[in-house]
Amino acid sequence: MASWGLVATVKASKDKVLAFAAHHLAMGASHLALYFDDPLMPVPSVLARHPKVTVQRCDDAYWTEGDKTRPAEHQARQTRNARHATRRATTDWLVHIDVDEFLHTPRPLADILDEAEPDLLALKFEPFEAMHDPMLPDDIFTAREFRGALRHEFWPRRRAVLGDYRKVIRDGMLSHTVGKVIFRTTGKKLQPKIHTVLWKKTHVPTPDWHPELKLLHFHAQDRQAWLDALPFRLTRGAYQFRPELQAFLTGATPAEIDAFYLRTQVMPVDLARVLQGVGRLVIVDLHLRQKVQALRDGQL
Repeated sequence: MASWGLVATVKASKDKVLAFAAHHLAMGASHLALYFDDPLMPVPSVLARHPKVTVQRCDDAYWTEGDKTRPAEHQARQTRNARHATRRATTDWLVHIDVDEFLHTPRPLADILDEAEPDLLALKFEPFEAMHDPMLPDDIFTAREFRGALRHEFWPRRRAVLGDYRKVIRDGMLSHTVGKVIFRTTGKKLQPKIHTVLWKKTHVPTPDWHPELKLLHFHAQDRQAWLDALPFRLTRGAYQFRPELQAFLTGATPAEIDAFYLRTQVMPVDLARVLQGVGRLVIVDLHLRQKVQALRDGQL
């Protein structure tokens, strides 16, 4: 059976790091390589001693290894860490994701990977963004509805979902629409980037979205956290590459931003049924607090 692992550069609260790790260990990950971007951040003891987890503090000694320096941009640090983990990988497959991204499959991921053609080097996870639902009990990362991109074939539904904001928010997604890839670590020496993987400096082609591979992205489901992160995302984060979204949010009043959020990030019941029927909505209860408790109890 194929083994798989993941690499992530983490900078989040202790609870969120534990939820991320517990979820993927429960999914069957053979190894987690966690790179703590803030070397002073306390590492949860259950992860520090876990046989399937490798913790790397990204301190000065780590960054200056091989006469290199710490990249200023977080994206460059993520890529450097992913390549560091790839060179040391002990699993057949590896995926590079963020701490707010959760893999989701309807059956064991190892079974899906076992079915991949021998010459297929990478498979692609389609992203689905977590929707805001204030009625849900806190689950560390809290959401149960995840909306996918509304591309051309779904444009008749874009007006109903996004209203006047359909030209502001590309494909109905605030964050990336390109997904993440899981790639083989054996054979050809592949080099991961943020959303793709290279071989001899050339992007490795992947098939269209694998129908069973979903990437659940907790990007804006926490309303206050989204507002707090907005200045960074507009100037140095993902929104700087989204001119329509950047221009709108930069010039919007607090009331206009509030209206935008409520229309685009809250899923009405009737629209949820429609989008689920056409494969644009994933509904799942992740039970993250239960998984964290299982991790602490030594069951994962």
